[in-house]
Amino acid sequence: MYQVVPGGAGGTITDVIPKQKHSKVTRPLVGAGVIGLVLVIAAVTAWCYYIASLRKAELLKTQLLDLNKDGYIIRNQGGSIVFRMDFRSGTLDLDSCSKEGEMLSCGSTTDRKLNFFIETVRPKDTVQCYRVRWEELVPDIPVEHAMTYKFAHWYGGAVSAIQHWPISISGQQAPKPFVTSDIYSNRNEFGGILESYWLSSNATAIKINNSVPFHLGWNDTEKTMYFQARYNDSPFKPNPGEAPCAELSYRVCVGLDVTSIHKYMVRRYFNKPNKVPAKVMFRHPIWSTWALHKTDIDQEKLLAYAANIRKHNFNCSHLELDDRYTSRYGDFEFDQIKFPNASAMFQKLKSDGFLVSLWIHPFVNYDSENFHTCVERGLFVWEPTGRLPALVRWWNGIGGILDFTNPEARDWFSSQLRSLRSRYGVTSFKFDAGETNYLPWKFSTRTPIRDPSFFTRRYTEMAIPYNDRAELRSGYQSQNISCFFRPIDRDSVWGYELGLKSLIPTVLTISILGYQFILPDMIGGNAYLNRTDGNRALPDRELYIRWLELSAFMPSMQFSVPPWEYDNEVVEIARKYTALHESIVAPRVLELAGEVLDTGDPIIRPLWWIATGDETAYKIDSQFLIGDDLMVAPVLEPGKQERDIYLPAGRWRSYKGERFDIKEPLHLTDYPVDLDEIAYFVWV
Repeated sequence: MYQVVPGGAGGTITDVIPKQKHSKVTRPLVGAGVIGLVLVIAAVTAWCYYIASLRKAELLKTQLLDLNKDGYIIRNQGGSIVFRMDFRSGTLDLDSCSKEGEMLSCGSTTDRKLNFFIETVRPKDTVQCYRVRWEELVPDIPVEHAMTYKFAHWYGGAVSAIQHWPISISGQQAPKPFVTSDIYSNRNEFGGILESYWLSSNATAIKINNSVPFHLGWNDTEKTMYFQARYNDSPFKPNPGEAPCAELSYRVCVGLDVTSIHKYMVRRYFNKPNKVPAKVMFRHPIWSTWALHKTDIDQEKLLAYAANIRKHNFNCSHLELDDRYTSRYGDFEFDQIKFPNASAMFQKLKSDGFLVSLWIHPFVNYDSENFHTCVERGLFVWEPTGRLPALVRWWNGIGGILDFTNPEARDWFSSQLRSLRSRYGVTSFKFDAGETNYLPWKFSTRTPIRDPSFFTRRYTEMAIPYNDRAELRSGYQSQNISCFFRPIDRDSVWGYELGLKSLIPTVLTISILGYQFILPDMIGGNAYLNRTDGNRALPDRELYIRWLELSAFMPSMQFSVPPWEYDNEVVEIARKYTALHESIVAPRVLELAGEVLDTGDPIIRPLWWIATGDETAYKIDSQFLIGDDLMVAPVLEPGKQERDIYLPAGRWRSYKGERFDIKEPLHLTDYPVDLDEIAYFVWV
């Protein structure tokens, strides 16, 4: 090695100075120092990464929620996982995430930009909520989250043809539009009463925002429900002028127990009725012509039906004149052949103390005189271009369907109903149909609607002027219509597919969705051919009696096939239970109905309502409560005169006078219940 040193004025002098070499003794020390330095650097680097990971882990937590790139989990106050949601439409880029206060947001997935956030909201000490939104910035990309349902029992969503309580999921279903449908005709679809709300036994609830183009699917192998938002291949539409960018937004709330979290969700997110329907509808049965006469009803048969009600000493809220009293569907005039003097008929019925409601629907068939009027005035739902009315097929033919987003169509329809009321003294109407499956897959309306089920909402609003005694079979965000809601027609069978066993699960589901004034359809079912148990056109006698007993403990009763079609014993049983309904059930139901206006709490309640920590109570689908203090356990099996009964802890008195003062739940095995009995227990 050479070193340059200063020289004299004549230049520089370069001397060679040899560099000293390390001895063999010092070389290991140098090596050790280098290794030590590397280890120190590695340790510092590891510490930095550790600190960064802690900060990232802290960043991706918000209260009891843990977020990762593929989804999130929520724990309860005890640390147990109560909710899990996986992201199926992309993997979050966690480096794009930030946290400000209780808001955790991310700006991209691993391959595209998006808007995503989770915000923690604590509305009260016992409730923790999380607002979640995943918004795509590129059109026509679906958003899909997968909720694991294996942690608990789940309730809510929609009525279905095969109804279970809690929800029973089988098979696989790709996400399909979550819209109202006629499940009598389309048994694999979602039902006519539907809300995007689910509740679990581990005190967790989820409410999908109403603005979401919501599709629901499931997989029973993976134990997941698929929550999807999309516009492509869907009847949902973006707002006019907006790009079809999907957004999935919802709120998950966790509480202390299933009852308290449901109470919170109902008060926060559901409409409430603003009045109680006519009290007589709770006290006295409705008598419909449908199951007995179907479309063969006429003036003579209706008068005879009314006379027999009086002859057999039954009370009557009102008579319901069902399909078909007009000559064509879409007419609003009585068929002159079947009802030669409708005015005199109504006067006779009125003088005999009968009020009459009429069956009505939203269709105008092409052979009706009103069809041309509706086309000329633009009152129908139209095909997508808006140039032609959309013809639809329904169970009574082909025609147009009135556009209830159109003020002119609403006014025209209302004027027809007012005319029937003024001319004949009609007291109210049974509003049939209203489900979105009767709309074309692609359609246009006067006022654009994003969600097809909003059509159902608009149709239910037509019942408001008549809600004292009106009846609806479809509902979407319609809890404030303040009238009775009826599940779809039941078959005269025992089972869970639109049969007697489906009745309690269906009523409980409707109640959880916020509809409390429930008319549980006709006693004995509709007696349709090939869908009736028994060897006659009538429902099986035992089935009819058990159905009658159960209906006596519902908010309202409805006959069609009358008890005198069987024998004197059935008539006596019917008298017994209509009297029991009026004296015991109706007063309690009316008291609870008044509370519904403020709270929205169910009138008909599941057993877990008062037994929130009881695993058995979560699964019982053949018993129910009226309020907190009247428990009902009907017999729902053919040939049985006994049943097992579950009694929650408390002090109970049976209908036989037995007393049960129990600190733990009690199972009564093979409890005897004769054919003319229904087991019920009152809280003492």
